[in-house]
Amino acid sequence: MVFTSHIFLFYFLPFVLFVYYLLPRGRNFFLLCASYVFYGWWQPWFVFLMFFATWVNYLGGIAITRPGATGRSRKLALTLSVGVSLSLLGFFKYFMFLENNLNDLLALLGSETFSIYVVTLPIGISFYIFQSLSYSVDVYRGESPPVRSFFDFACYVALFPQLIAGPIVRYNTIADQLVERDHTVQKFSSGTALFILGFAKKILLANPMGEIADSVFAADSPATLDAWFAVTAYAFQIYFDFSGYSDMAIGLGTMFGFTFPENFRRPYSSVSITDFWRRWHITLSTWFRDYLYVPLGGSRGSQRETLRNLMIVFILTGLWHGANWTFIVWGAYYGVLICLERVTNQRPVGDADVSARAARRAVTLLLVMFGWVIFRAVDMS
Repeated sequence: MVFTSHIFLFYFLPFVLFVYYLLPRGRNFFLLCASYVFYGWWQPWFVFLMFFATWVNYLGGIAITRPGATGRSRKLALTLSVGVSLSLLGFFKYFMFLENNLNDLLALLGSETFSIYVVTLPIGISFYIFQSLSYSVDVYRGESPPVRSFFDFACYVALFPQLIAGPIVRYNTIADQLVERDHTVQKFSSGTALFILGFAKKILLANPMGEIADSVFAADSPATLDAWFAVTAYAFQIYFDFSGYSDMAIGLGTMFGFTFPENFRRPYSSVSITDFWRRWHITLSTWFRDYLYVPLGGSRGSQRETLRNLMIVFILTGLWHGANWTFIVWGAYYGVLICLERVTNQRPVGDADVSARAARRAVTLLLVMFGWVIFRAVDMS
């Protein structure tokens, strides 16, 4: 089920809103049940996978903060929570990628290929695993109190507005809202307006742009002008698609009383690649910053160590988007650009001079558009 489907717009959403506002209490549990129905509409058994990941991190939070827990036991609980979560993500998202690459290598060596198991990728697993991980790590760091109600935590992980395409909502930003949140006509109206805006971005802008891009990319050897036109169309398609879904998610959350973080902030007006990643998929880039880049050492070490940390983060950012070498190269491409900006001491916010800022915006946009060519490629050939 997706936000733009008839079943969601005319049946699921009206029913859930109607029952939600009728209930005097137990709203989180109802939202949890509704979210499981939403998620299980495509493949019901994947609900059990999400439930298992939720249970693991819930128990991990309890084990980390239990009275008398030693430093060693707390670290063990965190390691188990993170290990199980990443194992689930790794198996379901990357097993086929590893198997296919191993078969390619075997074929190159003239050996017999094999097939162990065909793994179906559960939709949204990258999002709910990252949310669950942020909870376990924040509890371990003492930045978030452990949740006592399993149903509240399960509601947080499975909340259908942001389950499929983000934004990635951290538990410490929503913990208080799970206990108590405001429901006003003004808030509901603003949420509805934002949902409609996101819907319009997706249907009226992203989809037509996608058709234009697809028609040109499908050609064997498009003319240079047509190729540039297709790249431009795809750049705006992917922006309106991603930001449209984020707007719909944030709007839906607002309709149910939640406040989700901003995810896109005019990224194509960026004056540098560093600035771009502060505006594009903000909740993902800040997740990698806080849970990978900073623990690796961030920029506290030598310049060489800082550049290494940046490359690791962006390669994994690319891999997070999909199990394909094109995504890895796309991430590495941005890692190299960020490192070059760091080495040349470019200011991420640009220059005060209007013409200089305009020039930097143009160069940044061209670099981003080239990145989308890599992102869209089916394979490295």
